[in-house]
Amino acid sequence: MKFTRTQLAMVRLPIYIQSIMVGLILSDAWIIFGNKNSKNALLGFSQSAANSKYLWFVYFLLSHYCYSYPVVRIRSSFDKKTIGLQFRTRAMPCITALRSLFYPGLSNTKVIPKDIYDLLTPVALAHVIMGDGSAQRHGLIICTDSFTVQDVVRLMNVLIIRYRLECTLRYHTPTQPRIYIRQRSMPLLQTIIRPHMHYSMQYKLSN
Repeated sequence: MKFTRTQLAMVRLPIYIQSIMVGLILSDAWIIFGNKNSKNALLGFSQSAANSKYLWFVYFLLSHYCYSYPVVRIRSSFDKKTIGLQFRTRAMPCITALRSLFYPGLSNTKVIPKDIYDLLTPVALAHVIMGDGSAQRHGLIICTDSFTVQDVVRLMNVLIIRYRLECTLRYHTPTQPRIYIRQRSMPLLQTIIRPHMHYSMQYKLSN
């Protein structure tokens, strides 16, 4: 169904839906304008075939804001093909407003918003972990590779101050900072986010 501009302008994101989107944007989702003439932005999200259960879980939570079902995405890199699924939301003013938080000005570079303390709810954190969390033998790594060290420290401070998680900064490469959550904080992290996690991603909290 095609909505009018007036109808799209009336759409507001409930805090639960906004939290899902915030968590997705902090991990694997992106917000773009469909073309150079678009006045509103849309959110896109993709996952590999191995994580298709998680993608469908997210899609059904956000389907009210989408115009079509997920589609198969095939990419080629170094003569190797990868298959995944992808969906996009409708282009709406509420998504445009969300984009302004993560892509300031006309930039296409994603940043951590200054008000991330309020935005990073337990639901949002759960989706960050499901998207970018990597279980370690001791603790968990959040793969924040695409952000600057200043942004990563801002995010890490929220984990420390709001959620009382013991975290340190680690580098995957000299330009790819990551957040390490210590083993002794894992029980607390599990308490905070497990109720919001899809069963296919529970293994990330198993240590």
